[in-house]
Amino acid sequence: MHPNLSFEQAPPISVPYRFFVTAPWFGVAAGLVLAWLGSDALVSRWTPGALAVTHLLVTGFMLQAMCGALLQFVPVAAGGNVWRPATLAMVVHPLLAVAALLLATAFLTAKGFFFMAAAHIFAVAIGSYVVVVGFALRRTPAQGPTLMALRLAVVGLAVTATLGITLATSLGSGRSLPLIEITQVHAAWGLGGWALMLVIGVSYFVVPMFQLTPPYPARFAWALPPAMILVLTLWSWQLGGTVAAWQKAVLFVGILLAAAYAAVTLILQSRRRRKVTDPTLFFFRGAMASLLLIAASNLWFAFDADAGADPRATVWIGLLAIPGVFVSVISGMLYKIMPFLNWLHLQRLCGLGLPPPNMRNMISEQAMFGQMRLHFAALAALLLAVPLPLLTRPAGLLFAASCAWLGYNLAGGVRAYRRFRDQILASGASQGS
Repeated sequence: MHPNLSFEQAPPISVPYRFFVTAPWFGVAAGLVLAWLGSDALVSRWTPGALAVTHLLVTGFMLQAMCGALLQFVPVAAGGNVWRPATLAMVVHPLLAVAALLLATAFLTAKGFFFMAAAHIFAVAIGSYVVVVGFALRRTPAQGPTLMALRLAVVGLAVTATLGITLATSLGSGRSLPLIEITQVHAAWGLGGWALMLVIGVSYFVVPMFQLTPPYPARFAWALPPAMILVLTLWSWQLGGTVAAWQKAVLFVGILLAAAYAAVTLILQSRRRRKVTDPTLFFFRGAMASLLLIAASNLWFAFDADAGADPRATVWIGLLAIPGVFVSVISGMLYKIMPFLNWLHLQRLCGLGLPPPNMRNMISEQAMFGQMRLHFAALAALLLAVPLPLLTRPAGLLFAASCAWLGYNLAGGVRAYRRFRDQILASGASQGS
């Protein structure tokens, strides 16, 4: 089901790490914005504060981490030859960071200049990234549902970016467009066609590999990504006019597909061969539980018209989706990926003369568990802040502290790599690799 790992094609360790160590600090910024704005920030998805926080997380935290992960995953797991990954990372990484900050500033200040600047920088950064990574995925000889999901995720990123840039330029120039309809489609492609699609594709590979579970059922793994793209395509039909009644059914089917993925993942994790628990497993379980809670919440909102019409309903769904699903699963995977990459690159330095350090020595497990508990406490506080707005400030501070702890832990992983690398080089064990 999985392509062979091609460790010889791994990019320099600095390529993914520059993205990984940057991502958590956008979460810190998002939490601090919530704490600064207070109770008014989460009364609706359309408040300037909610829009700024959302985009700090999706274009800052999520986009940084996911782009870095793909630059590592495509050559190693999918066998794709990414053209000059170090050069691409040096260009795309700072552009994404600057654009994300400009976009958040634009929402908070309502200044057209910031919208236009963010749109143009995103166009260059994401356009370059999609072309290079998409070409690598197109040319790889590997096959399987993982590769299909990765290809569709890059398509989802392109669609999301195109719609987002259209929205930003419209807001910056004052051009009249159906902003609500475009935003609905933009959000669906961003969360479903890009973020969840990438999580699905990566989980097909890493859940059995790292968590020692059975593989995902083949028919399910093959059917899920194209089914999601079909749902998103039908949902996008609203750009041609008013939303038809049948599109509510389309939305419901999409939610059921996401819930099915969550349920299958939890079942596979319950059948893992070795009952050893680590933070990655708990982060994944928390993310899947959030996906199931999204499905349950949407059912509730469908049957309770008053609850569904409350502007806080979409805020509730957004918090479950972004901090609940994506920040959780990304945090868990970073705790698994960074020690593994440290071990991989140190093994090359060691050659045959010296065993590489143990992966468990890269980031303190106690620190990872502590940060994980703080993250889920912050998530609970954010959800409680929806009906109890007075909790918004402490919830924002908790979330900022959690992301800062994540950033500190990841920086510790980088420091561990450098420390062990220097020890290996000093011992003379390096064989020139």
